[in-house]
Amino acid sequence: MSNKLSKKILWVDDEIELLKSQILFLEQKGYQVETATNGDDAVEMLKSSTVDLILLDEQMPGKRGIETVGELRDVAPNVPVVMVTKSEEEDLMNQAIGQRVDDYIVKPVNPNQVLSVCKRLLEGSEIRHQRTAQEFVSRFHELEEERSELFAWKDWAETYTELIMWEGRLDETGEEDLASLLRGLKRQWRRDFSRHVMKEYFNWISALKGERPLLSVDVIREFLLPVIRKFDSVLFIIVDCMRMDQWFQLSPLIEEFYDIERKTYFSILPTATPYARNAIFSGLFPAEIIERFPHYWQVGSDDEGSLNLYEKELLEANLERLKVDKSFPLRYEKVFTKEEGQRLVKKIPSLLQRGLTAIVVNFIDILTHGRSESEILLEIAPNEQAYRDLVLSWFRHSSLYGVLQEAARQGVPVVLTSDHGSVHCTRPVIVYAKRDASTNLRYKFGDNINSEEQQAAFLVHDPAKVKLPYLGMNVNYLFAIEDTYFVYPTKLREYQSRYYGSFLHGGISPEEMILPVAVMTPK
Repeated sequence: MSNKLSKKILWVDDEIELLKSQILFLEQKGYQVETATNGDDAVEMLKSSTVDLILLDEQMPGKRGIETVGELRDVAPNVPVVMVTKSEEEDLMNQAIGQRVDDYIVKPVNPNQVLSVCKRLLEGSEIRHQRTAQEFVSRFHELEEERSELFAWKDWAETYTELIMWEGRLDETGEEDLASLLRGLKRQWRRDFSRHVMKEYFNWISALKGERPLLSVDVIREFLLPVIRKFDSVLFIIVDCMRMDQWFQLSPLIEEFYDIERKTYFSILPTATPYARNAIFSGLFPAEIIERFPHYWQVGSDDEGSLNLYEKELLEANLERLKVDKSFPLRYEKVFTKEEGQRLVKKIPSLLQRGLTAIVVNFIDILTHGRSESEILLEIAPNEQAYRDLVLSWFRHSSLYGVLQEAARQGVPVVLTSDHGSVHCTRPVIVYAKRDASTNLRYKFGDNINSEEQQAAFLVHDPAKVKLPYLGMNVNYLFAIEDTYFVYPTKLREYQSRYYGSFLHGGISPEEMILPVAVMTPK
């Protein structure tokens, strides 16, 4: 009970002598209990002594408990206060909640009732952390054993989601040893996943139906279309470069307004905006887009911006193939800057009228690219946990959050997803290529391009097999796997250090490929 001996309770009650048995019970459970018979004495005691919790009687002669709370907060703002009262009136409860009272006990109280409140407020976090640690250790061994089994794509999606869940729970505990175990498991699991994708990707692309994951080309048909057919007004939001773990951070804020049905899909390769997002909007693979709409895509371009100029047109054509009524209006918005976000919020009333509104939010992608070039961002978000926290901080104050709240108020359902994620890259791999090769760090295409470490990349000689554009007889596609990134032999050390620890995308990893879809119905 040594952990409890340091916990001190101040019990304030004008009939404190009648509570001796209760106080003795708490002391037997390992708590220290100090007493006061009125609010003024309690405030003076707090000025000279620290306590961990205050039990405060509401109905005392002179200054009532509800009047004392504010003074107690002034002296000890972070100490939990539990109101003890004979009254169950709603007005008093509202006052207590308004005064930030942490809990509420109605007399007559019994010892176990008081103990339960004290334990929850003083030890609840520690107890939860201990339970989390115990559960993780038990599950860790099972997850290690499951690695040796042959997974289907559903198993990869479910296990990755579970690993993300454990990551969040262990972050809360501060158990660095266990977090390190999980990181090691994720590295092993990322390697196995990459090997699985390299083995199965050709089959996924060639199979129009059957035992393959839902891919980027399926998002509109499988997730958005059923909502369009059910509601008069629908929001479709793509948050560029949002990872599954970042969605887990944001979703608790959204759950206040929506009932959320959680689903997953797999990004196509490359896991980069021009390919993955165009595939989402069009319902087509990149090679099919070029075949049907050659004027929409400059073949062989390395400029991401120029390859995403016709997303609305691709979406219109996709909806027409899916036989969505042409009278159902389509609106399209893309948000890069804070000013564009503010204009979007102002336009929300018109955007939530009958029809489909598609919104692309680019902030996380901009943050991901900017982090590689900014020492300040690297300092703020040096690792995955800090990066998640930074994204959460942005979302709390973003136009996107405002849009979602307004849509919920107006009863408009939302389908929210990401086009690809990013992976924290720590291992450089040398590639050999001619000068005309693309510049991306996680995927490249070029004449006879290849990597020094054959096992560190996925080489595609025939782009038709993965439905990517044909760029010439000897042009190959090369995809980085796991947490690697491509560097050239020239200026090797400069590029190794410059991009070490960057969050990059375009290659093969669960962080880039396994993505969330949230079908959200307003509460």
